[in-house]
Amino acid sequence: MIITELTIIGGVNKDGVAEPVSEISVKNGEIISIVGPTGSGKSTFIADIEQLAQNDTPSGRRILINHATPDPGMRRDPRMKCIAQLSQNMHFLADMEVGEFLRMHAKSRGRNSETLDYIVERTIELANRLTGEPICADEPLTILSGGQSRALMTADIAVISDSPIVLIDEIENAGIRKQEALKLLAGEGKLVVVVTHDPVLALMAKRRIVMQNGGVVGIIETTKKERSLCKSLVRMDNWMIALRETIRHGELVEGVRHFEPEHGRMELERTGAVFA
Repeated sequence: MIITELTIIGGVNKDGVAEPVSEISVKNGEIISIVGPTGSGKSTFIADIEQLAQNDTPSGRRILINHATPDPGMRRDPRMKCIAQLSQNMHFLADMEVGEFLRMHAKSRGRNSETLDYIVERTIELANRLTGEPICADEPLTILSGGQSRALMTADIAVISDSPIVLIDEIENAGIRKQEALKLLAGEGKLVVVVTHDPVLALMAKRRIVMQNGGVVGIIETTKKERSLCKSLVRMDNWMIALRETIRHGELVEGVRHFEPEHGRMELERTGAVFA
């Protein structure tokens, strides 16, 4: 089934009061973010989507696929599952190697056996673009760190999984290159819904849904000025990634000697290197 649009019909908040936003539609290739304080109902919102709720969850929301009630089989039959979710915590329990796992998943998805080697190689290549800890095909799944696991599953969703809808819960806590992850999934034509407290991810989205007290209270379209601000935040975020990698590799960082956020430049004392 080709999914071009997801619609969330509003329900009620924790007090049973109807949500003021009665309908939200998201098209494939679009990123939307879910923002709000802790306990505001963000995880419940994406849980309703994951379950394809039909007025049968505490929120009373209803989910439509391509403007219609989804086939009941999409809720019950794993083979008809159209939604993939990346949770905050993800670890593998299967006692197998990374390459073996990816090959098995690709086979279960009906991929051509002649392309399996390429699929495994491509998936690991993309995963290694998202994590600072390289993943090898012959590594056991059980020794992967949380960041490696999230990176691998993000790449798996992009390359192997045919689930057109992707739900992401606070990817900023995963220890991976979050900007690249969102761009990768959206670039594959996925419909991406991301729960986040991170300003970079929130402003990368076309719209952000604002949650309070268990309900949607508003939708904010990302403005031109916000998109410009996001570019500056991305540069700052990249500086932090560079610093994190420096520390991870046991090198000394004695301080920032020169900092020009408006020009996207930071100079480090330890080497005189400039990140731009």
